[in-house]
Amino acid sequence: MKKKAAARCMRAIGFIGAGNMAGALVKGLLATKRYRARELWASDAEPRQTAKLVRAYGIGRAPDNAALVCGSAIVVLAVKPQIMSAVLAEIRPHVTRRHLIVSIAAGIATRRLEAELGGRARVVRAMPNTPALVGEGMTVVVRGAYATAADERRAAELFGGVGAVVRVRDEGLMDAVTGLSGSGPAYVYRFAEGLIAGAVAAGLSVAVARRLTYQTLRGAAAMLQETGQPPEELRAMVSSPGGTTLAGLAALDERGFAAAAAAAVTAATRRGRELGRG
Repeated sequence: MKKKAAARCMRAIGFIGAGNMAGALVKGLLATKRYRARELWASDAEPRQTAKLVRAYGIGRAPDNAALVCGSAIVVLAVKPQIMSAVLAEIRPHVTRRHLIVSIAAGIATRRLEAELGGRARVVRAMPNTPALVGEGMTVVVRGAYATAADERRAAELFGGVGAVVRVRDEGLMDAVTGLSGSGPAYVYRFAEGLIAGAVAAGLSVAVARRLTYQTLRGAAAMLQETGQPPEELRAMVSSPGGTTLAGLAALDERGFAAAAAAAVTAATRRGRELGRG
C-alpha cells in the first residue's frame, strides 16, 4: 500500500525556483498538453513566488526542495548561478540515479553540477532565453557525462513547449550560446530603444514610434527565418544606391554598430565563463 501511495504522489516535473522562466516552462508544458497541472509542482525560497505560480496554473506547491526532489522524476534547477552551490548541497542527499536534473543556470557546467550532486547524477544543461515567456524562446541543450540520449530528448521536449530547441554535443559552446541567444534579446531591446528615440526626435509620437519599431523588428526577423537568406543579402535588398537606407546604415557604421554588437556577444560569453568558475 505504501508503494502505491508513493507512486500516486510522484510528480513528473519539479521546479526549484518559481521565477519567470519556470513560469514560462509551466505555461508551455500545459499548453502542449504533454502534462497536467497535477503532474507539476514547484518550490522557491520566496513563498510568494511559489504562490504566484500555483495560483496562475494550478500546479502543486512543494513544502521544500528536499521533498520536491524526492517526489519528482525530472527536477528543473531554475535558480540564479550565485546560489546554485547552496541549492545543490541541500538536495544532494536526495538525488538518485532515477532523477533527471535539468539546469538553466548560466555558466554552470554539467561536470560541476555532477560533482556537487555526488558524482554520477544524470544532468542536462539548458540555456533558454526570455522570449520563452511568449512561446518564442530559443533554447540550446547539452547532456552531461551520465545523462542518456533519451534524457537529452526529454529535456528538449520540455523546452519545445516554449519555442525552438537546438542540441549541441560540445558543452564548451554553451558560454557563446549564452552570450548570443541567452543575452541577445536585451541587445535587440536596446536597439529598439534607439529606433524609438530617433523616430520621436524626427517628429513621431512615442505610441506610433513604438508600433512601427516593434512591427519592423518582427517583420525583419520573419524575413530572416522564412526566406533562409543570410542577413547581408536581405540588407542589400533594402539598400538602394543613394537611398535613405544607405544613409542610415552609414550612420550606424560610423558609430561602430556591427563591432559593438559583436563585442556584446563576446563580453557576455566571457561573463558566462566567469560565472562558471564561481
